[in-house]
Amino acid sequence: MQLRPKKSLGQNFLIDKNILKKIVDIGGINKNDKILEIGPGTGNLTEYIVRSKSKNITIVEKDTDLVKILKEKFKENIKIINYDVLKLSENFYKDEFIVYGNLPYNISTQILAYWCLSKNIKFKKLILLFQKEVADRIVAEVNTKNYSRITILANWKFNIKKILDLNPECFSPRPKVKSTLLEFTPKKKIIEIKSPKNLENITKIFFNQRRKMVKKNFIKLFKNFNDVSKSVNINLSDRPQNISIEKFLMIVKKFEDELK
Repeated sequence: MQLRPKKSLGQNFLIDKNILKKIVDIGGINKNDKILEIGPGTGNLTEYIVRSKSKNITIVEKDTDLVKILKEKFKENIKIINYDVLKLSENFYKDEFIVYGNLPYNISTQILAYWCLSKNIKFKKLILLFQKEVADRIVAEVNTKNYSRITILANWKFNIKKILDLNPECFSPRPKVKSTLLEFTPKKKIIEIKSPKNLENITKIFFNQRRKMVKKNFIKLFKNFNDVSKSVNINLSDRPQNISIEKFLMIVKKFEDELK
């Protein structure tokens, strides 16, 4: 069955065999690991995962036509879930998966943000492919133009390592842009906040006007905005990209303290 990739689902299938093998190797899979692959497409990466030591492999694919191909290709070797990954409940992630994903470009930040902001979801490791422009934002440093909300959300919970950039010819059909492979390892200790929703909302408030000084945002959030800004060592004339991840989390903690 020959399938034409669907633009509406952001489908670009990875076909470079050397890269496919390298991606699986990064996971360091052992026989007790539970593997989750998001958006396997025609199963090019899945083939290499199946050859690994794991006997517990789940894949999530939204495209019903692709699911038919995957069922025929892998028989009983894997569990196939025909569903939208964005609609999976937190309970689905009760196992600490090693996650592989060539994430659809159009929803990649939504998927990552959901995982980062869900209080009860834990992973062993994430090995994910993003459009390079998105990956550059995820691994951006403070005080740079790429520093953004997704930088803060992702780096709150994970140590993130850039593995390599991939050229368009590694995919079929060829995308118009480069891709980047990132490895996410959960941090052993994070700055605890009461509700990740507060981090989501506060970063949204700040980065909705990323070129503006942060004073208006502090006024919106705090009655005693001058005192709060001094306590977290933030200059009210700064822009959002000047505020470190740790300081954003301190702003959230101050906000939550005021809600008591």
